[in-house]
Amino acid sequence: MINSIADIMAAARASGRKRIAVAAAQEHSALEAALDARAAGIAEPILIGDLEAIRGIAAELGADLAGVRMIEEKDFAKAAAAAVALVRSGEADVLMKGVLDTSILLKAALNKESGLNAGRLTSHVAVIESPYYHKLFIVTDAAINIAPDLRGKLDIIANAVQVSRSLGVERPKVALLAAMEKVNPEKMPCTVDAAIITQMNRRGQVKDCVVDGPLALDNAVSAESAKIKKIVSDVAGDADILVVPDIEAGNVLYKALLDMGGAKGAGVVAGASKPIVLTSRADSRETKLASIALAALAG
Repeated sequence: MINSIADIMAAARASGRKRIAVAAAQEHSALEAALDARAAGIAEPILIGDLEAIRGIAAELGADLAGVRMIEEKDFAKAAAAAVALVRSGEADVLMKGVLDTSILLKAALNKESGLNAGRLTSHVAVIESPYYHKLFIVTDAAINIAPDLRGKLDIIANAVQVSRSLGVERPKVALLAAMEKVNPEKMPCTVDAAIITQMNRRGQVKDCVVDGPLALDNAVSAESAKIKKIVSDVAGDADILVVPDIEAGNVLYKALLDMGGAKGAGVVAGASKPIVLTSRADSRETKLASIALAALAG
């Protein structure tokens, strides 16, 4: 069982090096992360972009590019297309964002004819290790989908379940978060979605997991809170996956955990045919490397 971010790193290393196509790799944080993954024995990067700029950044980082495959392509859209083509053809296992905008990369990745589109919504899946929780858990979606509807939430759940299962959790417990655990159709429509999806899960329409909601955050992660509120649930107090109602809630929760809560994290975009790594310059070096390791396992 994988119980920590360190375990994710070890498992990725044990699974063998994955090939990562980095689109527009001339960006300090992305290049550093890709080369860290190479040094850690997790991945072998393929760098697509402005090679002169890539070599200059590598020199600043004190990194050795000997033996690294590199492809010249200065145009961002073409670099994204080239990276996606490598993954689509099987020459690479994971797609990774460099200096280009996320929208450019995802446009190439989700192209129905030439991309990695798998027929469902893509979403950001963040795996969190908190000193205040008894196991790893997932927060989704904190980065891509602004206000998903019910159909979108079903895809977000499926993506998170897929990642959770790659970490050894065969039947993850999914908490659909809201500000309260009661359904309020007039003022809090997310509670209605949560109740519907919970019922769909009970009838076998949402598979490979156990779903409950709406649940407030404290009820989802604290058995004592659930007991005090007399909530009887297989999910309450033991959630593996926290599904937020919208991107604002997800982004605040994710950053609060990492920046103020002493947590460690790793993130991957799931829902395409292959994992996508979207590291941020604000992410720690450890988070970037862990994200590549997570993508290597999720693939």
